[in-house]
Amino acid sequence: MKTKLALHQRTLTLHRHPKRNNETLQAWDAGDEYLINHMEELDIAPGKHILILNDSFGALSCWFALNHQVTLMSDSHIAHQATQQNLADNQSNNITLCSTLANVPAHVDYVLMQIPRNNRYLTWQLNQLRLSLGKAVPVIAVNKAKEIHSSTLKLFEKYLGSTHTSLAWKKHRLVFSTPDAPNAIAVDPITKWKVEPHKFELKNLPNVYSGEKLDQGARFMLEHLPNGLTTERVIDLGCGNGVLSVKLGLDNPDISITCVDESYMATASAKENLLDALGSDRQIESITNNCLDGFQIDSAELVLCNPPFHQQQAITDHIAWQMFCDAKHVLCNDGKLLVIGNRHLGYDVKLSKLFGKPKVKLIASNKKFVILQATK
Repeated sequence: MKTKLALHQRTLTLHRHPKRNNETLQAWDAGDEYLINHMEELDIAPGKHILILNDSFGALSCWFALNHQVTLMSDSHIAHQATQQNLADNQSNNITLCSTLANVPAHVDYVLMQIPRNNRYLTWQLNQLRLSLGKAVPVIAVNKAKEIHSSTLKLFEKYLGSTHTSLAWKKHRLVFSTPDAPNAIAVDPITKWKVEPHKFELKNLPNVYSGEKLDQGARFMLEHLPNGLTTERVIDLGCGNGVLSVKLGLDNPDISITCVDESYMATASAKENLLDALGSDRQIESITNNCLDGFQIDSAELVLCNPPFHQQQAITDHIAWQMFCDAKHVLCNDGKLLVIGNRHLGYDVKLSKLFGKPKVKLIASNKKFVILQATK
């Protein structure tokens, strides 16, 4: 696995976050290289304010921090952590880091964007740029060529302005856009929908996973959450919009709930949904974090987990493994980890290796999903 990005007589050392032994995935891709090459060909004067959106692990931020003022906006806590570490490793200049919940900064000269997979999130980001940027500010976005559809370009044109594309290079394409759309179209950041038949409503910020409808895994998990809990401390790990926590809190009024996700929009949505459903007098907390970093041992009796099986655009199982390891660390003796996953992912093998096979049992299954319980 390469850790050296060498371009234009410069070399950066870049790592994904968290660092892993025998890492097989790079901390940058050809899209990052394409953006860097394009900007270097422009030969812009030093000291420009470059706004970078959705930098996965800080490659773009580290590159442009050498000669420019850089602001990185990302919804990913892990992207923030990776960027800070890579800046330090390369003795790079400091940059401004903020979540995409913040306002677009003033006096931007260029915008560089990794196009997100979520079109609702893309639409919202384009709208924020249109409302905040001067009409002369270039917006240069990148993605794999196969992911840039005519519908993607129509979103740029509708919500931002004049748009055209580059030729493909290493299977990636640049999108050039200008914030000159005649009328800024209002975009509500919140999507609301009811969870039937459970009779509560969820609010979803633009980058929340499955933010437009209930995903099948969560729907199945809702049918098998425990009742009759007393004062248990519960952690909802990878909480998304908090749907599992809301249901568990409604059915078990004396538990305390901590929602954890690496998405700032997810934890903000989960907090709002818990407050709406359970009220402000309940013991609830919502934390943006990398899994359970910094959580104390013996700090929970129950952990709920619906693990992702990708990081950014890469399919990987290391996040699920870290979640399982962290859950075991924070659980008290006889504490339980309740996991849902696609049948083909083989979580029973991982959990048996970690907790011991006699401590893992099947709670429920259907054609697509299994729900497993592991006891510490």
